[in-house]
Amino acid sequence: MPPPRVLLSAEQIRTRIAELGAEIDDSYPGGEPVYLIAVLKGAFIFLADLARAMTTPVRIEFIGISSYGRRKSSSGQVQLTKDLDVSIEGHHVILVEDILDSGTTLAYLVTLMAQRKPKSLRIVTLLDKPERRQSPVKTDFVGFTIPDVFVIGYGLDYAEDYRNLKDVCVLGE
Repeated sequence: MPPPRVLLSAEQIRTRIAELGAEIDDSYPGGEPVYLIAVLKGAFIFLADLARAMTTPVRIEFIGISSYGRRKSSSGQVQLTKDLDVSIEGHHVILVEDILDSGTTLAYLVTLMAQRKPKSLRIVTLLDKPERRQSPVKTDFVGFTIPDVFVIGYGLDYAEDYRNLKDVCVLGE
């Protein structure tokens, strides 16, 4: 397999996350804390950088979802692997996703989170692949729209490898 090709450099990612942090801050002028809920495992690096880019008070939570396993495409079957540790009822919530692909996972999460009665529920995704969408999902904040390629790095993996790359790269072209 050829070496991964850089799609988005660490510098491009850093700049865009600073912009996203400012956009989110502008959306929450009241000073109330916002729960940033990272979808594990891929979004953990994005969540950390996004939280530091924001001035709005944040609380951090994690939820685990699996739909890929060791494949390059979603199975279409969503499995909850880790639930939240706190109640989000009455709180502002932002689901933090690494990549919006088919939309299956996020559609499931939006339904699940809405049942828990948050004050507001929004979605931020670092990467959006609209060509792959199977379930309609409305995102509120998007870092980058990318073509239909399999990406790794910056938290994204292939079979648990490559998460530590600083750039977002295309695997196996």
